[in-house]
Amino acid sequence: MGGSAVPDTSDTSDTRTPAQIEADIKRRRETLAETLDEIGVRVHPKTVVGDAKAKVASHIDHTLGRAYVGVNRVVSDVKGQFVSEEGAPRLERIVPVALVVVGIVGLLAVGSRRRKR
Repeated sequence: MGGSAVPDTSDTSDTRTPAQIEADIKRRRETLAETLDEIGVRVHPKTVVGDAKAKVASHIDHTLGRAYVGVNRVVSDVKGQFVSEEGAPRLERIVPVALVVVGIVGLLAVGSRRRKR
């Protein structure tokens, strides 16, 4: 595998000068401070809530988008049953459906009047 980010400490001989060691320690402290700052931002309640809100909004947008496409497809299919490709209404399909709807509404109205008495 590739090289390790952690230096090999099994060798006890260190050929670095004290200034190099101090510079290395300073660099590692700065890196550690940056890492801790990043962790602090990631686990901050505002960040966690913001991330959760973003995920929920994304999921809702995705779900609504899929629902819109599905409804649009159904509407197009239904429209295709009642309107010809030229855009003219298909009376041979509209009239029977309209009669059924009027009949159902009439039955509901008569049933509603009987219950009121």
